[in-house]
Amino acid sequence: MTSDARWVVPFRDGDRTQRSLLGGKGANLCEMTNLGLPVPPGFIVTTEACRSYRAEGGQVPGDLFRQMDEALTELEEATGRRLGDPEAPLLLAVRSGAVFSMPGMMDTVLDLGSTPVTHPGLVALGGELFAWDARRRFLEMFGKVVLGVPEEAFSQVLDRAIAEAGVKDERFLTPDQMAQVVSGFRAAIRDAGVILPEDPREQLRMAVEAVFRSWDGDRAVAYREMEGIDHDLGTAVNVQMMVFGNLNQRSASGVAFTRDPATGENVPYGDFLTAAQGEDVVAGTRLPEPLATLADDFPEAHEELVANLDRLEAHYRDMCDIEFTIEDDRLWMLQTRVGKRSALAALNIAMDLVDEGTITREEAVRRVTPVQVERLLHPRFADRKVPVLTTGLAASPGAATGKIVFSSEEARDRGRAGEQVILVRGETSPEDLEGMVASVGLLTARGGLVSHAAVVARGLGKPAVCGASALDIRLEDQTVRVGETVLHHDDVISIDGTTGKVAVGEVELVIPKDDPRLDTLLEWADQFRDIHIFANADTPDDARRALAAGAEGIGLCRTEHQFLGERLPLIRQIILSRSLEQEREALIPLEAAQRQDFEELFQVMDGKKVVIRLLDPPLHEFLPSLVDLKVKHALGTLDAEGERLLEAAVRLHEHDPMLGVRGIRLGVLRPAVYAGQVRAIIGAAVARKEAGGDPRPEIMLPLISTAHELAWGLNIVHSTAREVMDAAGVEVDYTTATMIETPRAALRAEHLAPQVDAFSFGTNDLTQLVFGLSRDDVEVTYLPSAMELDLMPIQPFATIDRNGVGVLVEMATRAGRGVNPDLVTGICGEHGGDPETIRFCHELGMTHVSASASRIKVARLAAAHAALAQSGPDASA
Repeated sequence: MTSDARWVVPFRDGDRTQRSLLGGKGANLCEMTNLGLPVPPGFIVTTEACRSYRAEGGQVPGDLFRQMDEALTELEEATGRRLGDPEAPLLLAVRSGAVFSMPGMMDTVLDLGSTPVTHPGLVALGGELFAWDARRRFLEMFGKVVLGVPEEAFSQVLDRAIAEAGVKDERFLTPDQMAQVVSGFRAAIRDAGVILPEDPREQLRMAVEAVFRSWDGDRAVAYREMEGIDHDLGTAVNVQMMVFGNLNQRSASGVAFTRDPATGENVPYGDFLTAAQGEDVVAGTRLPEPLATLADDFPEAHEELVANLDRLEAHYRDMCDIEFTIEDDRLWMLQTRVGKRSALAALNIAMDLVDEGTITREEAVRRVTPVQVERLLHPRFADRKVPVLTTGLAASPGAATGKIVFSSEEARDRGRAGEQVILVRGETSPEDLEGMVASVGLLTARGGLVSHAAVVARGLGKPAVCGASALDIRLEDQTVRVGETVLHHDDVISIDGTTGKVAVGEVELVIPKDDPRLDTLLEWADQFRDIHIFANADTPDDARRALAAGAEGIGLCRTEHQFLGERLPLIRQIILSRSLEQEREALIPLEAAQRQDFEELFQVMDGKKVVIRLLDPPLHEFLPSLVDLKVKHALGTLDAEGERLLEAAVRLHEHDPMLGVRGIRLGVLRPAVYAGQVRAIIGAAVARKEAGGDPRPEIMLPLISTAHELAWGLNIVHSTAREVMDAAGVEVDYTTATMIETPRAALRAEHLAPQVDAFSFGTNDLTQLVFGLSRDDVEVTYLPSAMELDLMPIQPFATIDRNGVGVLVEMATRAGRGVNPDLVTGICGEHGGDPETIRFCHELGMTHVSASASRIKVARLAAAHAALAQSGPDASA
């Protein structure tokens, strides 16, 4: 950086377009200042300063402190107060401000400048108790954030003072008692072996460095990883004149949204506390008042606030949240940003803004994310009359059932291990993030609708019930009591974050029906996407569900799923056949059953492509467990049929079935099985054509590695299809495909593409073979540890590995289309419904993705987002 770099920007000199330099909070403070709203003045230390600090190993840029001093002098002149002045002291708030919102993940220091020297001026401003309380708050924050003193050192002092005074909380301490708390805090700092500087300018410099360091704190890093935020962006630091919602009874602090962030309803929404600072509102230690009642106590401030909310929403063209303080009846706007919201609110706000003429349909599609669409299908209690243990605030929609855990660490460990746990706490803090992420739901005894637990739960899409004040949580004996009911650690409870209900035991949950507004949004999304959305569907019922979700065809019908249940004996008869004649005879009923399935499937999907994969898994999967059979044999409990099954299981046993006789290899060893399946497919298509239908089958060969294997398989397909069509005197327009799921197939794609109409990338198997990982095992063993240690940036079975698997997919697609320009390409399996994978497929110019029916709607929106991202930024940005 050059010596003339500008590290500090006053609020009046910035605007919201500079968020990458000023951070989101700082850019919006500048914007509100420019709009003429009542913003406490201040300045911003830029993200560039933070990046320089980190790059230089914790060295402050050479000119930073000089620029801060100049900005501070201007701030003092503007406010008529001076930092460290005994008569008219200026107190400062020092807050982080990342480019992307990271609520509660980094550090803040408030009331900076509250020292023994400025104490008389603070007394004159708000009285003895106010002055001592400001010093208490500063010492605790500065001690923890800047000096690294453990929080317990302060909480023990305060808890002891409250207990000795016999009062509810610190608000009821006398000035003398609060002075003793301040003395105890100073002693705690000394006992920690650190030095508290008395010069407030030195305190400011240290606080700014502490905020820089908090960018690399554990909870900030964990949050960025969860949200996909670049670790190198750095944070800005906002230095702002303190205003005091705790000055007197004509003062208050609160959080407000221009619309309801849980439902999207177009009404102002939020919480406030009288005689409190902003941190008291979000801490959840006091029960706040709903924003609607602000007019009762502060009518003029309420009227001004509502007008400011309307102005901000009109300016940002979106729902905003703001923090405000009323100091002695004067309203101050402390912060604004485009507000976080639940999935339901995101949908309703986007649709309402279109109806109001504020945004376009394209903007509405951009503003609802695929993740939010997934969350819109949250479960709820099936029985509305379920016995309710207690009711709290409906903080985050959805319902969950799980075992009670009381610590975030336990919730994290057990949740990661796959257990369904509900984290039960008095209130949560940013340190609880990992436990909240791993839990299926959250239940707190304290906290309002904008408390930490509520805001984070909505962002995570987790059900949450907050402020259930009837809960008596006793950590010493690991119980929670409601009246005479006592629940213990590991007991099962159910919560409904949409209604605020809490119930004992496991409650049946149901998925809500589709929202018509979501269907409308997805219809708009379909107009913007280029890639087709197919479904993985094996049965007619699967196909109906897929169609209802908006699928354009079937991209993967796994024929082996038609062999299960009551048809299992039919495939076992084929396995047990000792001659070709027995095999053909055993195939007759199975072929007839499959033909019936395909006829119904073609009827449901009339006029739409149905891609049918011939038998893929190894035959032993249709047999009982070899171990179980051997045990029964040793016990002498196997009948004659069982002995035959044991013989077959031993014969078909493989040390590594995933690399054994499956896919085309099975067809080579059992060609009659493949021929029988082709007869069923083409026979069903003939029947549908004769009935006036429009069947469009595509027959797909799995696990191909060589061009010779593919040619062999296609010979069976074409010759068998010709026999069926000639016998019926009916022509069927069918196409053929090969799965690309071995690395060799991807590498030799130009030799496969001329033989088929389509490539379908089986990314599940391709990922296994590229990584050398067994998906059935490593997802619960190796991968969690590997990802925690940053050995893998993604879970490769959930999102495509662009740098490995993706390279092969791209190589095969380009090579295949190089020799067959009309080649259809797509992917199927678990990746087909993943938004990031869909983006990759769109960028590659693939024809379609195929996803499970439950993710079709997610895939539709994700495909639109991928296309819109390539077309340019959001017009509203």
